[in-house]
Amino acid sequence: MARAENINPGILVWARESAGLGLEEAAHRLGIPSSQRKTAVEKLREIEAGQTFPTRALLSKFSAVYRRPLITFYMKEPPRKGLRGEDFRTLSTPVSGRENAVLDALLRDVRARQEMVKSLLEDEEEARPLPFVGSAKREDGVGAVVNAIAKTLGYDPDAQPRGRRGTGVDDLFKDLRTRAEGVGIFVLLMGDLGSRHSTISEAVFRGFTIADKIAPFVIINDRDARAARSFTLLHELAHLWLGQTGVSGAVETAEISSRVGVIERFCNDVAGEFLLPSAAFKDRPEMLEAATKDAAHRVVSDLARTWSVSESMMAYKLARIGWIGGALYQDLAADFAARWQARKDRAEENKKEGGPSYYVVKRFKLGDALVDVVRRTLRDNLITHTKAAKVLGVKPGSVDPLIRNFEKTKGVFLPDSRG
Repeated sequence: MARAENINPGILVWARESAGLGLEEAAHRLGIPSSQRKTAVEKLREIEAGQTFPTRALLSKFSAVYRRPLITFYMKEPPRKGLRGEDFRTLSTPVSGRENAVLDALLRDVRARQEMVKSLLEDEEEARPLPFVGSAKREDGVGAVVNAIAKTLGYDPDAQPRGRRGTGVDDLFKDLRTRAEGVGIFVLLMGDLGSRHSTISEAVFRGFTIADKIAPFVIINDRDARAARSFTLLHELAHLWLGQTGVSGAVETAEISSRVGVIERFCNDVAGEFLLPSAAFKDRPEMLEAATKDAAHRVVSDLARTWSVSESMMAYKLARIGWIGGALYQDLAADFAARWQARKDRAEENKKEGGPSYYVVKRFKLGDALVDVVRRTLRDNLITHTKAAKVLGVKPGSVDPLIRNFEKTKGVFLPDSRG
C-alpha cells in the first residue's frame, strides 16, 4: 500500500491543532481504526511523530478533515497566517479554536475565489483600478466618508431619509447591494463551507472585506438576521474606503481604547450615519424620558420598523446619539439577540420542502456581479467549467443551470459553450 513518505509530520500536528481538533476526535473523524496492539489515538500520535507514514488514502482524509490542500502537508513549515487581514473583531464572548478554524477555512476559500476573479477581469481586459478603494482615512471624519460612499453609490444623502422610510429590509439590502455591485464591488453572502455541519455563527464573524482595487470583495455572514445585512454591508464598505482588508464582528458600545476598537467604532458610525442620518433624530421621543426598558424597547422597535433596519442597529444609533444609556443599550441588545436566536431556531425546526430552487438561492448568495463575470468569461472561452465551478463554489455540472437562471432573470443569453 503506497505511503506518503515525503510529508512533514510537524505540519500534521499544526493542521490538526489549527482545525481545533484534539487527538481523540481527529482520530475518530479520520476513521483510523483501533487494533489489538494500538488504539486509534496511538496510531495518530505515531504518524504525527514521524514514526510511521500515512497511506495516500489516509493523507487525503487528513486534507478533507483538516480542510487543507494536500500540498500543505509537504511544506517545510506552516503557511504564514494572514488570511483574515486585520482581525477587527472585538469579541465579548470567547470563540473556540474550532470555530476560528472553520472561519479560516472559509476565508481561504474566499481568497482563492477572489484571486481567480481578479485574474479573469485582467484576462478579459476589464480590470481597472477602482479609485474609491483606500481613498479615505479616519481623520476625514464620519460625515465625509458617508458622503463619499453615498456619492459613489449614487445616493442623495439629503433625499435619503425621506425616500427610504418604510422600505422593507430585503428591498433596502437589495438596493444597496445592486448599487455596490454596479461600481465594481462583489458582495457575497456566505456563512458555511457548503454544509450545515460547517455553519459559522454571526457571533464568530459578521463580515469580511478584501480591499483589492481591481476585484474588491465583501462577504456578509448569511447566518445573521436579514435586517442586519444592510448595516454590515455599509460597515464593510467603510473598511473598503479605508483600504482595510479584514474580518469584523458584532457591534459594541463599551468604552474602547485599542486601535482595532477605534476603527470598528468608526466603521459602525459610518454605517449608522449612512442608514440613519443624525439630522433625522433631533427630537427625542417623550416616551424615553421614563428611562425604562419597556419604553425604550417600544421606541426602538417602532423606529427600526420605520427605517427598515434591525432593532439592534437602531438601539446602537440611539445609544451613540445619547438617547439611551450604555447599560440600557446592553440590556436591549441582549434581548434582541436572544429573540433573534429563538426565531432562527424555530425557523430551522419548521423548515419544509419547497421554497426557492437551489439555483435561485445560490445565485442570490453569490450575487449577480460574480455570476455575470463567470458567464462572460465562459462565453469568451477564458475559463473552463471546472474553474468556473471553483469560482462559484458549485459542482461543474451546476455551472450552466446556474448561469441559465441568471440569464432567464436578466434577459441575457449565453450559447452552450460545450457545443
